[in-house]
Amino acid sequence: MQEEEIINYTELADGRIIEMFKLATIELPDAERLFSHVLNAQHIWAQRISGKKPLYGVWDIHPEENFESLSKDNFKLLRAALNNHPLDKRILYTNTRGDQYENSIDEILFHLFNHSTYHRGQVVTLLKKAGFTPPVTDYIMLKRDRML
Repeated sequence: MQEEEIINYTELADGRIIEMFKLATIELPDAERLFSHVLNAQHIWAQRISGKKPLYGVWDIHPEENFESLSKDNFKLLRAALNNHPLDKRILYTNTRGDQYENSIDEILFHLFNHSTYHRGQVVTLLKKAGFTPPVTDYIMLKRDRML
């Protein structure tokens, strides 16, 4: 699978979750906290790849009305990082505890997209418990429907 395909998939799947937040007529604080975490992690990793300091902390909470613009910014950063650096480039970064690590961009992207999928699943569970019918975000189903 090409890197651009997984970026497109993650952006589409995240967008479907964001649409659910827009339609929600009740407060969903746990789901908002988890999805904020997804957006923060995407931002943090994109900034690390670019050698810049992240603007957000791992667990900063954003209002749901900011989700769409944050997501767009994140995917613009991720695409720029992908276009400006080879996948095997090693990135030296410091985690939130101050520990220093080094990973290749392809390892970072694999982690980032897996992390996003994991937490989207948790958000979907919370949406179901709140009585919503969550959107389809399965890769293969979106592929079959020619959304990707």
